[in-house]
Amino acid sequence: MKNTFKGSGVALVTPFTKNLTVDFDALEDLVDYQIDNGTDFLVVQGTTGESPTLSQEEKQEILNCVIDCNEGRLPIVYGVGGNNTANVVLTLGNLPKGVDGILSVSPYYNKPIQQGILAHYKILADATDLPIILYNVPGRTGSNLSVESTLALAEIPNIVAIKEASGNMEQIMQIIKDCPSDFGVISGDDNLTMPLIAAGAVGVISVVANAFPALFSSMVKASIQGDLDAAKKAHYALFDVTKMFFEQGNPGGVKAALAHLDLMDEYMRLPLFPVSSDLRQRIEKETDKILDLM
Repeated sequence: MKNTFKGSGVALVTPFTKNLTVDFDALEDLVDYQIDNGTDFLVVQGTTGESPTLSQEEKQEILNCVIDCNEGRLPIVYGVGGNNTANVVLTLGNLPKGVDGILSVSPYYNKPIQQGILAHYKILADATDLPIILYNVPGRTGSNLSVESTLALAEIPNIVAIKEASGNMEQIMQIIKDCPSDFGVISGDDNLTMPLIAAGAVGVISVVANAFPALFSSMVKASIQGDLDAAKKAHYALFDVTKMFFEQGNPGGVKAALAHLDLMDEYMRLPLFPVSSDLRQRIEKETDKILDLM
């Protein structure tokens, strides 16, 4: 199975109302905003979507909302991961039509050894016919999906790509160098996307693109096409705001920008907390500066 998830993917945030229920109207607006501004595929219920604070029923309602609003216009990747393999398998068996792929984070907190991670993903691959994108984010999971494990999993037909957020450029480039030609490496760090595409990555799953889909997708497309001047211009236009978005955790920063853009309110469920007033002001100032460029 060949990887088809390329270009600029967005890890959708979950908008909330003041009383912390899911704001489905704002979610629909966000999906339309992505579709109208060059995003290539949508990722529902990644960590950016605050999945740990959502019930299974809410996750299903959010997925259904995105599927209905999308109307088949863009591919949809759904986040299905966890540190209980049997529970993940149960979730995979109850997905609605309209899901085109799975993003599955390496098991977190209980810190399995590489053999355990390999066995986990092999069982997931057997449990679904959908293409699976591995997700390596050691800063959240507490363990690293090694180059050797990634390359072994890349040989499984429906494991088609990896979202690499280790920040280890040598590790990521080794995977790009040695993986099968139909396997894709996808950036999981917004500010590393341009150099990783230059090294052979096929795209990104982005947080920043929630707020700036047109500029971010133009950077990704220019990088893929080898237009280095255009890619660098967009990359550095977004560079500072990207750092701000992660300064006090994700998705607080990008939600502050989305609120400034009147796309949603910036409410989050505890234990996540809104950014400080100082950071919010800096994000708003940088957002206005970016808007002036567009």
